[in-house]
Amino acid sequence: MDLTELQTLIARHAGPERIARPLPGLVVASASQATPLAAYVTEPVFSLVARGAKRLLLGGQSVDYGAGQYLIAAVDLPVSGHVSAAPFLGVSLALKPEVITALLLETGAPRAAHPVDAPGLAVSDAPAELLEAVLRLLRLLERPHDLPVLAPAIEREIYWRLINGPQGAMVSQLGLADSSMAQISRAIRWIREHHAETFHIGALADRVGMSATSFHRHFRRITALSPIQFQKQIRLQQARALLLSSSQDVAAVGFAVGYGSPSQFSREYRRLFGVAPGQHRHA
Repeated sequence: MDLTELQTLIARHAGPERIARPLPGLVVASASQATPLAAYVTEPVFSLVARGAKRLLLGGQSVDYGAGQYLIAAVDLPVSGHVSAAPFLGVSLALKPEVITALLLETGAPRAAHPVDAPGLAVSDAPAELLEAVLRLLRLLERPHDLPVLAPAIEREIYWRLINGPQGAMVSQLGLADSSMAQISRAIRWIREHHAETFHIGALADRVGMSATSFHRHFRRITALSPIQFQKQIRLQQARALLLSSSQDVAAVGFAVGYGSPSQFSREYRRLFGVAPGQHRHA
C-alpha cells in the first residue's frame, strides 16, 4: 500500500517537530532530523512508522522499525528510544486490555496459545488491511463532526487487525486475565506504583498468581530484565523526572526513589543517563 496519504495526514496534524494527541490514546508525531536517545516508560501501545525509522533499547537489546512497520509493546517497559532516520512520521494508538477482552468474547475468537517465550516488544510489517484502517482513522481528523461516532469503530477494527496479525498471540494475551502477559503486566504495575519499596520475588509472584520460578522466567522473557533490574530502571527514570521538576537536592531525590546510598544512586544514574544527577538537577 502507498503510504503517501498516511504521511500527508500525519504531517498535517502533527506539524513540524511536534507530537500531537488529537484523540484520547492516539498520538501523531513528526521530526525533521534524528533525535537524541531518551529514556522513558512505554505503556501498551501499537506504534506505526509511515516515514523514517525509530530505535528502542531494552535491557541491552536493540529494536528497529521503519516505514510500513509497526511495533507492539504489550506491557509497561523502561526503554530508551529515538528517531534514528529522518524525516520521521509516525502514529501510535494505546492498547486497552478491556477492548481486546470484549473483542475476544464477542467474536468467539480462539484463546490464542500462551507462548512461553512471548516477548513484550515486537516488530512486524504492517499488512494492507491494517494500514487502511489506520488511514481511515486519520482521515476522520479532517472531519471532527464524525469523530465521536466513527472513531471507536475504526479503533476496534485496528485492534481486530492486530489480534489477527503476526503479533496476534501477544496482543490477545493482553485481554486474557489468566495469561502470563497479563500476570506480568500486573506485577509491572505494582512495581511502578511501589518503586521505592523493597520487595521479595516470591511475594510478588504470589500476588499475581505465579510460582517464583515461573514468574522470574516470564518476567525476564517479556521485559528483557529481571524484576530487580526493572525496578532499578523505574527508580532512575522517576529520579530524573523529580530532578527536572522539583527543588529537592540530589541526595533527597535518591532517597525518595528508594536509594539508601547517595554514591550508589549517583553511580547508577550516570550509568543509565550518561551524566551525573546534579547535571539534570540544574538542567
